[in-house]
Amino acid sequence: MKVLILYFSRTGNTKKLAEEIARGVVEVEGVQAVVRSTADVSKEDFVAADGLVAGSPVYFGSMAAPLKDVLDKFVGVRKKMENKVGAAFATSADPSGGKETTMVSIIQALLIYGMIVVGDPLDATGHYGVSCLGAPDAAAAENGRKLGKRVAELVKKLRG
Repeated sequence: MKVLILYFSRTGNTKKLAEEIARGVVEVEGVQAVVRSTADVSKEDFVAADGLVAGSPVYFGSMAAPLKDVLDKFVGVRKKMENKVGAAFATSADPSGGKETTMVSIIQALLIYGMIVVGDPLDATGHYGVSCLGAPDAAAAENGRKLGKRVAELVKKLRG
């Protein structure tokens, strides 16, 4: 089983959070993390994933155009994504920079793909997903791992 962690990162902060989420995924036996930037992901990566965690920096309160472009381009495989686990994460340069609205924009796309969307677990923040200001600090990194582990556990339960 595979969980795709798909991200766009201009400064490297979103990539760092993606890598933390991947660390949580691999804590679950039998589940592999596949980390791909929007520039490197293929339609095959997308369809082969049993779960998808998508992340973006905040761009005007929404996901960045490169992530939106991937989700738009792959819409033809929408039926193949139905009932897979989906989750979101975001980074920003400002404390009130729109991380939640960015995650909601990602979640909306995942719902349209027919995915089963989850937030981060209650022992993390219990909200829309994982987010951080700038590079992930120790708490954000831990929450990223918790989100990755939660998605992987659900993938294993639903797809295994």
